[in-house]
Amino acid sequence: MTSVVDRRVDADALIRRVDGLQRFLRSADGYLPEERLAGARTVVERASQRLSLSRHHTVVALAGATGSGKSSLFNALARMELSPVGHRRPTTGVTYSCVWGPTGSAGGLLDWLGVLPRHRFDRESALDADDEARLRGLVLLDLPDFDSVEVTHRAEVDRLLALVDLVVWVLDPQKYADKLVHESYLRQFHRHKDVTVVALNHADRLSTVDSQRCLDDLRKLLDTDGLGGVPALVTSAYAAPGWMELRKVLEGVVASKAAALQRLSGDVDRVVEELTDVTGPAVSRQHAVDRASADTLVEALTHAAGVPAVAEATERAYRHRAGVNMGWPLLRSLRRLRPDPLRRLHLPEKTEGPVPATSLPAPTAAQRASVGLAVRTLADNVGAGLPVPWQNAMVTAARSRLNDLPDALDRAVATTDLGLKRTPWWWRVFAGAQWLATVAVTFGLCWLLVGYAARIIGLPAIEYPRLGVAPLPTVLLVGGLLAGALLAGLAGPIAAAAARRARARAETRLRTGVAEVAEEYVVLPVGAVVEGYREARAAIGEARR
Repeated sequence: MTSVVDRRVDADALIRRVDGLQRFLRSADGYLPEERLAGARTVVERASQRLSLSRHHTVVALAGATGSGKSSLFNALARMELSPVGHRRPTTGVTYSCVWGPTGSAGGLLDWLGVLPRHRFDRESALDADDEARLRGLVLLDLPDFDSVEVTHRAEVDRLLALVDLVVWVLDPQKYADKLVHESYLRQFHRHKDVTVVALNHADRLSTVDSQRCLDDLRKLLDTDGLGGVPALVTSAYAAPGWMELRKVLEGVVASKAAALQRLSGDVDRVVEELTDVTGPAVSRQHAVDRASADTLVEALTHAAGVPAVAEATERAYRHRAGVNMGWPLLRSLRRLRPDPLRRLHLPEKTEGPVPATSLPAPTAAQRASVGLAVRTLADNVGAGLPVPWQNAMVTAARSRLNDLPDALDRAVATTDLGLKRTPWWWRVFAGAQWLATVAVTFGLCWLLVGYAARIIGLPAIEYPRLGVAPLPTVLLVGGLLAGALLAGLAGPIAAAAARRARARAETRLRTGVAEVAEEYVVLPVGAVVEGYREARAAIGEARR
């Protein structure tokens, strides 16, 4: 038969385990459902509070059903009539305590347990006796009957059973196999075997043979409950075999000062096992955003952001502006009357200051569906192989900012430098050549008109200088026209090729901006979940025994 003093729990190791559980909660907070974390939060809070209170006291609760005799046993152990005794109905409706030690020494602990001051007693005056001194530090509780018809009584029992260091289950020989006792209580304590004692009370009413038979049967039931090996005693508050064997067990518990640590260690074991399904394999390279998923997402966002339309508008705007700069000066004003394709989309020339909304069309239903599918695929690929709650957390994180994506994409497009801010140097060369050709045409035409006017009004004919056989004004006029046409013919293909390069450059920059949005709004939240899982897994590993 094992005892609570057989195994020691290192206090520093327990504190490290509780700290690990607390780090797990911090890492998993916001990613796992709160109902999965509630038990761990309770244990961390309870352990922190219990360890901050007196470690020199051991809290032992006597728990039992109506008529089990736990109040009589409580009075017998205390050697005082402290708790009222009844047989036909639940008499213990509140919790009574008896402390072996100075008055008020366990006040903080009893406040935490919620024992009212008027129900607190102490054994300070009797501690000079050797037999009582061995129980110094014991805080003995007489709990309400857990089978009480009063709901508040059962709630009080359940609350205190979660807080005490050790539980002595006081069972009546006629009801020790009661289903309520085993299924609702004893079976739930299978992880706290080290801090569980079972007392088959009222043994004075049975013969020695019957007592042993009931005890053997009780131990079989305890084995079924997962409590095999816990101390199972026969007791009586009034006659043989008495309660001294139980008292010796309690003396050993008090002397070891290990029950509180063992209870908390069992609580940590329990919540760690409950969290087994939320920790799985270690994070590996496969739990990162793969290139294919990222490219698919960026491609979907690129179309949803209207990048193809902006790229096409950039090409047309380049051609338009090239024509305005390199065309014939007399036709440039007409070209300026045509709207600039980029300005029609309300794309600003400067990226500083407030960013206005563009006039790009909203994403279509098909584009939104494509983005949603790409986001889900990315999250699924990253979370593959991880526990289901974390996979769900990754999908939730990936979709957490979907509603913000349209504005973010619009802002990314509006702030992207499309490469059309500067005027290319060769535009100036063509523009200068066009102006020279225009001046030549204008000068030659005016010269010819002056000569023609002179002949009309009868003035002597103007002798034009000649360039070969052709008059110089004619050469200037025709040459200017031919030069202008040639320049326009050359500028067109060159501008078209440059416009295509400008489109490709703008599309690359726009995709870069879209990729940054994808990184911030989808990839980083998923990565945060992966990192949270990595930290939570390491933390829960420390919380394990």
